[in-house]
Amino acid sequence: MRKFLLPALIAGLLSAHAHAFEPFVVRDIRVEGIQRTEAGTVFNYLPVRVGESFTEDKAAEAIKALFATGFFKDVRIEVEGDVLVVVIEERPAIASLDFTGMKEFDKEAIKKGLRDVGLAESRIFDRAVMDRAEQELKRQYLSRGRYSVEVKTTVTPLERNRVAINFQIDEGEVAKIRQINIVGASAFKEKDLLKMITLTTPNWLTWYTKNDQYSRQKLSADVETLRSWYLDRGYLEFNVDSTQVSITPDKQDIYITISITEGKKYTVSGVKLSGDLLLPEEELRKLVKLKPGDEFSRKNLTDTTKAINDRLGNEGYAFANVNAVPEPDKEKQTVSFTVF
Repeated sequence: MRKFLLPALIAGLLSAHAHAFEPFVVRDIRVEGIQRTEAGTVFNYLPVRVGESFTEDKAAEAIKALFATGFFKDVRIEVEGDVLVVVIEERPAIASLDFTGMKEFDKEAIKKGLRDVGLAESRIFDRAVMDRAEQELKRQYLSRGRYSVEVKTTVTPLERNRVAINFQIDEGEVAKIRQINIVGASAFKEKDLLKMITLTTPNWLTWYTKNDQYSRQKLSADVETLRSWYLDRGYLEFNVDSTQVSITPDKQDIYITISITEGKKYTVSGVKLSGDLLLPEEELRKLVKLKPGDEFSRKNLTDTTKAINDRLGNEGYAFANVNAVPEPDKEKQTVSFTVF
């Protein structure tokens, strides 16, 4: 019997340790080792049919094509006389997917989410996909403030080339915010600024609001709240220099520090209208919410540009563009605006 063998494809690299053979015309094709996959599926990926010539290049092409399906753990091609034999070892299928110790999330919702990334019952088992699913589970717990969560995955082989996957979860305790500091505040008391933001230290209501649990989204919203507070009260140069979040070694307590630079307080020295006014200037000036001598306010400036834009839109100028350009005078602590 004449026999040709190409071994498994490992990490995407084809290793061919085969004796050279002469091309031959295939009289028959036989598939061995399949349990769930239809033989027709294998035939569809072969670059040769009965009656065609088979070469070493086609053998390599067949191996690559079959591995690319993701269905098979091992693929071998053998030649017996003029019969082509494809010997495959299928990847196991996922028989069950379960979670032990999960209380924070609804199991069915998590299963649905994992199905979207390729991990679900009846799907082909892929360890790389399972590892990504494990990391995604951890990420979901971190988003809920459970920084001490531990996830251990067990894969149990079953009959008929199947596996059972179990995620064993130790959810740990929810980390709580123990302290929030706003560094750099002098125009306003720190305690008053802390009352404006959502995140807080534990109190009688946080069991319901969960605002004593750190959230990146909530912190970003709180930073914007501080920014708006200052910018609406004249502090044109206000800046958030940094936000630092630290957690204790036991992953139970979180400390947040927001560093700010207030800058100087500005008043409005004047507002000019320029560009294609399209409407009488007197009419547009009625829409300006900032007047000379007023304390600078980003809200009033935004309301001004929006009001002018809406007014032009009502006149049929659907693509009107209104921009306000500031011209600060740092010595006098005033700012003028040109509305284009």
